[in-house]
Formats: sequence, C-alpha cells, structure tokens
Amino acid sequence: MGGGRAAAGITFVVGVGLFTGIALTAAPQAPDGAAIFARNCATCHDGAAGSRTPSPEVLRQRSPEAILAALTAGGMRPQGGRLSGVERRAVAEYLSGRELGGDVTGAKIGRCLATPPLPNPASSPSWSGWSPTITNTRFQSAEQAGLTAAQVPRLTLKWAIGFPDATSAWSQPTVASGRLFIGSQNGTVYSLDAKTGCIYWTFGAKTGVRSALVFGPQEGSNGGAVYFGDTGGNVYALDAATGRELWSRQLDEHPFARVTGSPTLYQNRLYVPVSSLEETAASQAGYECCTFRGSLNALDAKSGAVLWRTFTTPEPQAMGKNAAGLTLWGPSGVGIWTAPTIDVKRSLVYATTGNTYSGTMQPTADAIVAFDLKTGTIKWIKQVTTQDVFGCRAGTANCGERAGPDADLGTPAMLVTLADGRDIIVVGQKSGMTYAIDPDKDGAELWQYRAGEGSIWGGIQWGAAVDGDRAYFPVSDIRTPKPGGLHAVGLTTGERAWYVAPPPLACGSGAGCNAALISAPTIIPGVLFSGSNDGALRAHSTKDGSIIWEFDTNRQFETLNGVRAGGGAIQGPGPTVVGGMLYLNSGYGDHLGRPGNVLLALEVQ
Repeated sequence: MGGGRAAAGITFVVGVGLFTGIALTAAPQAPDGAAIFARNCATCHDGAAGSRTPSPEVLRQRSPEAILAALTAGGMRPQGGRLSGVERRAVAEYLSGRELGGDVTGAKIGRCLATPPLPNPASSPSWSGWSPTITNTRFQSAEQAGLTAAQVPRLTLKWAIGFPDATSAWSQPTVASGRLFIGSQNGTVYSLDAKTGCIYWTFGAKTGVRSALVFGPQEGSNGGAVYFGDTGGNVYALDAATGRELWSRQLDEHPFARVTGSPTLYQNRLYVPVSSLEETAASQAGYECCTFRGSLNALDAKSGAVLWRTFTTPEPQAMGKNAAGLTLWGPSGVGIWTAPTIDVKRSLVYATTGNTYSGTMQPTADAIVAFDLKTGTIKWIKQVTTQDVFGCRAGTANCGERAGPDADLGTPAMLVTLADGRDIIVVGQKSGMTYAIDPDKDGAELWQYRAGEGSIWGGIQWGAAVDGDRAYFPVSDIRTPKPGGLHAVGLTTGERAWYVAPPPLACGSGAGCNAALISAPTIIPGVLFSGSNDGALRAHSTKDGSIIWEFDTNRQFETLNGVRAGGGAIQGPGPTVVGGMLYLNSGYGDHLGRPGNVLLALEVQ
C-alpha cells in the first residue's frame, strides 16, 4: 500500500512556464464513498429510531463542503482524522450527491518548470523541524535567519499557497536545501521552492499531517529525506528530492492515536511522540473509556524499524462498568503532544506530557520526562500538576468525583545554556504556570512564574521560546475574560523583565476574534515574532516588548496554485525564519479559532 501511494505522489511536469506547468500523475482508482461510509460511519449513522446521529437521508440535505468541514474541524473530527483527504472527499460527495471543486492536492497549477538536484544542505540556511535545533528553543541565529531587526519593518508578502479541503493550516514549515516542506490537513505533503513557492512534488499521506517535516540525511535518497507523522498514528520517510516513499509504519493502532508533536532526528534515530483524541471520544455516550497509552518511540531512520518504545502508562485494566453495562478501563492517557528535545551532553531525550484520561493519576502525567537516548529507560520525572484525571466521566468507577484541570504541558522542553555555563530546561503549561528545572538534579525546580490564569486551552498552549537571556511566554487564556498578553522572564531568576498587554484586535469582532496567543513564537536576534488568534503576526523588540511591525492575515490571498485561500486564527506552529524570508501558516478552525488555509511567504523589500 505504501508503494502505491508513493508512486501516486510523484509528479512529472511538461513545462509551459514557471507556474503553469501541466502535472502528469499516476491516476489511482477513485475511492468508493459509499464503501468508506459503510465501513467507518454507518454503524452510528444508521437512521435507527432514537439515534442522536443524523441519518444518511438527513446528511444528503447538506452540501459537500459542510460535510467536509464536519470531518475536519467539526463534531466528526476524531472520526475524520482517521481518513485520508481523498477518503473524506469521497464521503462528502457520496452523502451530498454533489462534487467538490478543484482537486485534493491543489497542485494542478503552480508547478516548477524543472527539478534540479538538491544542493548540499550545509551550503544553505535551514530550519529543520519544530525548531531550528534539537534543543527546541525556537531561536534562529542571525546567520541562518538572514534577517535583522532593522529589516523586519520592510517585510512584505512575496507569495502564497492555498491548502484545499482545509479549515486549518497547522504544519510547521521546514526549509532545507532551498526547499520548503510542509504538510496539510487533508494529508497532502508539499515540496516547494523556498524562494518562488513553485511546487516540486506532492505526496498523499494516509491521514492529515499536523507535525512539522524533519529534514535529514538518508542513505539511498537523492540528497536527504523528510520524516513526519500523521493523525492516524503513521510515520513516513520520503526522498526529499522526489517525494518517493522510502518507508512508512503505523506506529500505534489505537483508533484515536495520532502524531501531533513533530519528530526529532538525531544520529540516524527518529524520536516520535504519540498523542490521541480519545478524550473527545470519551465524552460520547456508548464509548468504553479509555484505553489509549501515550508513548515515545525511537525509530531507525533508514528502515523505520522501532528500536525502542516506552509507554507513559501501564496497560489499562477493566475497572467496572457504567450504567449502560459498558466496561470501563484505566489507567490511560498521558499523550505526548510536543516535539522531543535532545540533550547530547547527558544522553537524554526529554518529552513533556499531558493528563491522565482514566484510572489512577499517573506519575508521568503533566510532567517533563527524561528518557535514555539509547534504551528509552525513564531516568527521571518532574511532575508539575497532580490529580489531573480528565476525559473520563466523573463519578464512574474509573474516574474521580471531579474532572481534573486538563493541565497538559503543550510546549516542548526548551534546553538552554546560561551565560555561566549551566544548563536549564524551561517549559510552559496550560495552567498558566511556567517553570525552569535543573537537568543535573533530576529536574529539581529552579523557579516558577505565573504568566496566565490557565484554562483548558491555555495558559501557555503550543509553544514558548528562549534566547540566551530570557524566556518568552505568549498567553492564550482563551476561556477567560482577558485572553492574551506576552511575558519576558529572566532565565537566571524567573523574574519578569517586561509584559505587553494585547493590542487592538486585527479581526474586529465576532466568534473566535480575540487576543489569545496560542501559537509558538519565534526569535531572531533582537526580535520575537508572535502570531495571534486575531489573525495578526506581530514582531516585538526583545528589549522591551514594543511592537516594531505587524502583518494582518485576515483576508483572501491570491495563491500561486490557484486554490481559494484566506487567513484566520494563527495557532499551533509559529513562523519559520530562514534565508532572509519568513514563512507563516494562517487559519485554525478548531480550539475556538477561526478557519483559514494559507501558507504565506514574506521577504524584505
């Protein structure tokens, strides 16, 4: 199956012009929407009397666009997340009896005229993965950034690419060897020319791709490989030059398992975190909650073989039944939503974890966990919140009397060396708390700082950043009366250096229009870039937090690939800054955000 997908993903171009080439692709058999619906959906949507789910007859009254939106960002998101982009299209068209416009890849136009060999990665600037380095600080050096603080106010839009069948643009752009690699919500993976935006190749993953693609060397490839995970718990390696599949593997067969945290590549090993959406499923009547187990996995980068796998919870056991007679399970949960961090000096890999779903609260939950790089053995755990059992139904046999706070650690562990040579780890939490801990003393706390009130969706949600002097924490607090705000904190003391209150909203008003800072920030020397739920990207001086530049994404953009695309909430990944350019995704139709589906490239004019 993997080989067939790889063949379908390789495209050849008959050139008419740089952005008008005709793509010739292998024509895979169109999926059968009726069969997919029967296999994945009909059990619930059976039209039985008293059923809470709409019958096929009711669904046929909806547009294919509405059905597709329900599968990508609406109530059917957990189920739709296990389908590929073409499968979701097929279901939407089958149920509605109408066709969707365009194609699933959005790559019929905008192709590159030619495909030159990949240059040596060392010869060009790069940002490979969630962060420019394996320490996950999200600090890009001046040499690699190719952009100075003085130039930032002259950043101007150069080109845009639209993602079809998407309500969220949620994959961190990766740049290496002059190419930009990115995934999309419908599972299409793209290789673009980093300067011009033309499309070299596309590849169809089995489900949506939310993680960053990680670039690195690979024996048997044409200059390198890209590695990534999808929302079906699959992991892939592709030839970076051609898009040819080198290997793929389903890492976790649990029906709600997914890879959301970006993999980290180090010394020919790929470290892959696994999370899940079982918390969402657990609230549904008739679901046997809960059986998912978070894990960190080390894979051989050449073959995809699993070298070690360490689960964050024991295997769940039956813990009684609910009123409907369904078996209740526990312990479960403790997913890893974030990119693993490599500590070369101590031969450790750090992962930050989420809450327990059911059963007894696990010591690995809401924690920074240190694993041995070679064996996966847990060396130490620093838990920052206890009694956080969230997902199961409160009061049942496998759950407490009251739901926990859902205080996941959604930011990676950021490993930074201080001026005096000491190393510290800095993290932010959805509780609104931030911490610095000592990796030489098994995670002993050095300081803590409260940046926000905290809520189910932050506190500090998807990221923070550090440079040599300070840590920078953007605050979501989206479910509080006063969302937003940006904090700078001294690394040695944990004391506030400055705070910037939310500026006027770029989006005006309406649902999802607020000042929450949910996305990860990015630092270059002297400048911090922070994207907002209001659709604006702002550049702040790291000296005092003052805004030196702003770009509003709340509009429709003319795209190189002809896909209708617009901006919205900026959540999840932050901007990628490399080689004198800034790349940004806009649009997040989930987590109280506003939908959008565009990748933007900006350059100094």
